[in-house]
Amino acid sequence: MACYDLTAMTWEEVKESLKDVKFAIIPIGAHEQHGPHMAESCDAVLAERMAKKLGEKMYPYALVTPTINMGVSQHHLNFPGTISLQPTTLIAILKDMISSLKHHGIEKFLLLNSHGGNQPTLNVASLTLSNELNVEVYYAKTTASAKNAIGRLVESKLFGHSCEREVSEALYLAPELVRKEKIVKGAIQEEGRWKQLRPGKAIQGYYAYEEMTENGCIGDATKASLEIGEQIVEEALENLSRELHTLLNIEVAVSK
Repeated sequence: MACYDLTAMTWEEVKESLKDVKFAIIPIGAHEQHGPHMAESCDAVLAERMAKKLGEKMYPYALVTPTINMGVSQHHLNFPGTISLQPTTLIAILKDMISSLKHHGIEKFLLLNSHGGNQPTLNVASLTLSNELNVEVYYAKTTASAKNAIGRLVESKLFGHSCEREVSEALYLAPELVRKEKIVKGAIQEEGRWKQLRPGKAIQGYYAYEEMTENGCIGDATKASLEIGEQIVEEALENLSRELHTLLNIEVAVSK
């Protein structure tokens, strides 16, 4: 098999894989609105597809776990269908998963996250669970490391949710998520305190997503394409596999 995918394996197959496996990849997504042109399962599906691709690149040293398909999405709750976990709930789920996998001999973990709203919680999880469980817990955003491709191919200054980057990634990884006939630009609210609270500003804080965008999107998804998604995803996979190779001191072929 090209990837050790725990959801598709028997216990005997898992036992055999553990002779080589050095770490587990835990895909983490969300269930939240993604505007009129993307399914609400978007983050969970993209996290899972990225995890399996990364598992293939890291084979036979990585085991891909079941996906955590809900996340911290309080800021999207006023859009119908969104389901949000409390940060403490997400950490509790991770603690139980990591404790179980440690029981089977795995002591290194990568939390592969596709939802920006999870990042602060995963920072805390990495700190607390590494110490409480005496394991190594790392975390990464699925495609954030693809800075070259994103810099060349994403034109919008405000992007990151149901935008040309995310829709392009979906067209490459999971095209069934996209309602192509409904793709629209983000309907940005021109005024509001959200502008003062965006990443990179002097002060950070909570705001509801409808304060920033009327239709739940930002960026310009009309510029999305499968080709853009492929370049972003493949660059990110190269970067992630290379960093894991070095960080975990394991031998794995990294394509050039």
